[in-house]
Amino acid sequence: MNLSSNAAPDSAAAASYPFSPLFALDTLWLQVAGTLCNLTCTHCFISCSPKNHSHEMMSLEEVRRYLEEAKELGVKEYYFTGGEPFMNKDILRILESTLKQGPASVLTNGLLITPKLAARLKELSDASEYSLELRVSLDGYDAATHDAVRGPGTFAKTLKGISFLATAGLNPVITAVEVEDKLGAQAGRTQFLAFLKSIGLAQPRLKILPILRLGAETRRTRAYEAWETLSGRTLTPEEGAALQCGSCRMATSKGVYVCPLLIDSPDARMGETLRESMRPFELKHQACFTCHATGFSCRT
Repeated sequence: MNLSSNAAPDSAAAASYPFSPLFALDTLWLQVAGTLCNLTCTHCFISCSPKNHSHEMMSLEEVRRYLEEAKELGVKEYYFTGGEPFMNKDILRILESTLKQGPASVLTNGLLITPKLAARLKELSDASEYSLELRVSLDGYDAATHDAVRGPGTFAKTLKGISFLATAGLNPVITAVEVEDKLGAQAGRTQFLAFLKSIGLAQPRLKILPILRLGAETRRTRAYEAWETLSGRTLTPEEGAALQCGSCRMATSKGVYVCPLLIDSPDARMGETLRESMRPFELKHQACFTCHATGFSCRT
């Protein structure tokens, strides 16, 4: 079955790239910090930084509008990202509103986590019937690896944030981008898990992410090669169902995009509302190649 059958048959591009149908809108991502971040990481696929205003912070009112629409459409879980979500002054109220209707996950670099903030996050978690997950980025089990992409001294600061969460009774998911091949290998994962236990995470949770050759990463290593696309491919229904874009959308200050990876691509913007975005998407971007080839999903 060619998933391009979801598109108009007279589309010139339909013969070149498959389409991903939206099977169900299960997951809503919200770019609550826009592209503003307290770091300038050299592997960031959307080149977030303290000066990148490509996408602005989302207000509590903007988020609540999307939450209301998401509730009507049956969304099951919510993810908050940026940039750095804890730079958004409304983030705690945003999470409080979200946890009234579903589980929430926050993707953070951990630098802004304090004992007071960790305690408040624990309170929000305990007060909700839904789960609150914190995903903390740690791109290696030593300072040399992590700081090489996130900046000098960030490894130690991130470990402090993780410690504050653990002390408050939260068990964060540690997320590592595979900036070195050893991280994804079994030996590397084993060593990483042992390190996480050594810093006080009794039951460590580790998610390894592949490199996305977009944004800042194109300057750190390389961009995608010309052959790294899904051009001419035919996806099986099983392959289509495995793609994240078959069950999620990303809301930003500029509207709704197909997924968290493509908010810098104008043609990945699918409308102003979630309802407008509920249609198939042409998998012509090179990031789609990574998702398909690796089975990658931004979800925890």
